[in-house]
Amino acid sequence: MAAILLLFLLSTSIISTAVAQPKHSNISLGSSLTPTGQSSWLSPSGLYAFGFYQQDKGYAVGIFLAGVPQKTVVWTANRDDPPVPSSAKLILTTDGRLILRSTGDISITDSTEKVTTASMLDSGNFVLYNSGQEIIWESFKYPTTTILQGQKLLAGTELYSSVSDTDQSKGFFCLNMQTNGNLVQYPVANYTWTEWYAYWASDTFGAGDNVSLNLDNDGRLYLLNSTGFNTKDIVKGGYDTKETIYLMKIDPDGIFRIYSYKLNQDGNRSVIYNSSIDRCGPKGLCGLNAYCVFTDQRADCNCVPGFTQVKEGNSIAGCERDFAMQSCNGNDQRNQYTIQEVLNTEWENAEYSHLSLLTKEDCKAACLEDCMCEAAMFKDRNCRKQRLPLRFGRWKDSEGNVALIKVGLSASTETTKHDQGKRKPDMVILIIGLSLIGLVVLLVLFGALILRKHVFTYKKVSTISNINFCENVAPISFSFAEIEQMTNGFKDEIGKGAFGTVYKGTISDSLMVVAVKRLDNVSSQGEREFQTEMKIIGRTHHRNLVRLIGYCHEGANRLLVYEYMVNGSLADVLFTPEKRPCWSERVEIACNIARGLLYLHEECETQIIHCDIKSQNILMDEQGQAKISDFGLAKLLRPDQTKTFTAIRGTRGYVAPEWHRKLPVTVKADVYSFGIVVLEIICCRRSVNWNLPEEEAVLEEWVYHCFQAGELRKLVGDDEEVDEKQLERMVRVGLWCILDEPTLRPSMKKVLLMLEGTVEIPVPPSPTSFFCAI
Repeated sequence: MAAILLLFLLSTSIISTAVAQPKHSNISLGSSLTPTGQSSWLSPSGLYAFGFYQQDKGYAVGIFLAGVPQKTVVWTANRDDPPVPSSAKLILTTDGRLILRSTGDISITDSTEKVTTASMLDSGNFVLYNSGQEIIWESFKYPTTTILQGQKLLAGTELYSSVSDTDQSKGFFCLNMQTNGNLVQYPVANYTWTEWYAYWASDTFGAGDNVSLNLDNDGRLYLLNSTGFNTKDIVKGGYDTKETIYLMKIDPDGIFRIYSYKLNQDGNRSVIYNSSIDRCGPKGLCGLNAYCVFTDQRADCNCVPGFTQVKEGNSIAGCERDFAMQSCNGNDQRNQYTIQEVLNTEWENAEYSHLSLLTKEDCKAACLEDCMCEAAMFKDRNCRKQRLPLRFGRWKDSEGNVALIKVGLSASTETTKHDQGKRKPDMVILIIGLSLIGLVVLLVLFGALILRKHVFTYKKVSTISNINFCENVAPISFSFAEIEQMTNGFKDEIGKGAFGTVYKGTISDSLMVVAVKRLDNVSSQGEREFQTEMKIIGRTHHRNLVRLIGYCHEGANRLLVYEYMVNGSLADVLFTPEKRPCWSERVEIACNIARGLLYLHEECETQIIHCDIKSQNILMDEQGQAKISDFGLAKLLRPDQTKTFTAIRGTRGYVAPEWHRKLPVTVKADVYSFGIVVLEIICCRRSVNWNLPEEEAVLEEWVYHCFQAGELRKLVGDDEEVDEKQLERMVRVGLWCILDEPTLRPSMKKVLLMLEGTVEIPVPPSPTSFFCAI
């Protein structure tokens, strides 16, 4: 009974001092600590302590909760240094340095000023003072895993998880208070901190340059800008403040949580907030070549077929092959490897080749026949070939993606044995024999059907010389008679442009609706050059490019067959009031176009400069996704076809100034045209409209005037609901793209990052550089 009373009095003392103004526990020069003697300096209430705590087989120095049963570490000094032995000593030296003395002297802080005294405060802040009692260093300014009540995570600083609950070394996940006002979680391991790699964000991009993360005494977690304005409540708070303290910590599993601690005889700890209830949410939790499965409130990591854990029990270390890959030289991949499936998983898209309109079996075959392919992702008739390692794997029931893993035949056999157990040899032989007989019968029947269906088509294709036809990869070569048939004699004209006329058609075998472009003014290239050009364009596969299905080169006839886009062009939807997309849809359209151009400029096998980006050449599919059309056509025009562009030098349309000056045209010409399209997307009007007042007729001039005057609302109208910060970002991107000097325009990679809000966008230069005399 006396012991209980004593514990109650002690906890009451701790509570009363913890909730009061933080008190000092002065530590004078010459004071020292040892792991096995006096190991820590307590705060006045005994709630927090600074000193040694046990880690692995040694000791580390840090701050921890000492007034509750759970001895939780909240800050660690030199956290990536190895543990020190029991003979180590922590000293506040007489010459004013705080050092850890073990095999040598290690400084605990980065302060160069002489220390005269130190204090462990009841707030959990460890502070060093100079002779004037001014704070020269404090642990609150250098957080590691945790922020405490009253502590701030300042702009440009991060919290890093620990390796585990018992090892406070820097772990694998980061919570970054970005300088753009966004609080974001990322995996640590050598990834560029861009939007794609983030797995949690506060969505407060653009909230200010000096936004900080704050934790109040009632558990409220919120973002505050430099003017004191509350940008966002992440957790609204209002929790019990009596006999309770709160801390926020990023845990080893990559999820940050707010914990409450009861300061009574029970000392209960509970979680009041998780940044994610999905334990598989943090990217990279399962390491390379492994995927995360969330079951029964726990995250389990599975290796892909043919792989085993690098370190048993350490999921983040990932998985490695349990078979040897053979050299590509002269080896038949199909006889050495098989493909095993992992269903419904999501992975990082690190494709090096993208094939469309394939079945899963086609995708398997394509990977088996490609020595460089080590895995492929198949979804929605798209096949993405990849090299190892595979990253950020997780099981997702609604994903629908199938990971196809190339596995050595020996490893495949062993895996099958392990998974299915032993069977009687006679039964195995019987099953294999029956399966082979059935397979042969099916193949014979299927082959007969295919041969009957396609023999006529094969004869026509084989009559054209120098064509290596690869179904679903290279574009199909059609005869002129076939195209006449699919267009019903070129009856249904759906568009006309500088390069030719477009007709609607249907491929009879598949009933696929297509758009057929009949080209005019095509250069006199030879048959081989034309086919090579078509195959280069045909190998481009991207969700934001209109797919080239086939072509015709027969005599003087040059035709291109594209997938049909049911919603017409971007010009149709932007400039028709009843079809006009809402603001968020328009922002996504701009990003779609940027992704397509980035692919053409930097990611496809052969760099392609579009040369004619305009809203009429951006087509819209049935889901409202934008796709670039006519890419690569400039390569098929007469050498003097550029005069088509110089003829319009009097109108400030889509054409970059370098065309007029007969300067070499680079990808930056596309960037200029894209900038004009972005301004059209913002304002839902054409780039030049002489029916408007003179000051508004030329779109880029009017946009810059509104930007300079701080009147961006004029661009979209007062009645449209838009994100003001997003509007300014879009305007800035457009104005940077249309700079007169090509080298000053951003690359499409930079443009996409700016549109997505990943990088800051400086104020664009004056418009006087846009329209200098020619």
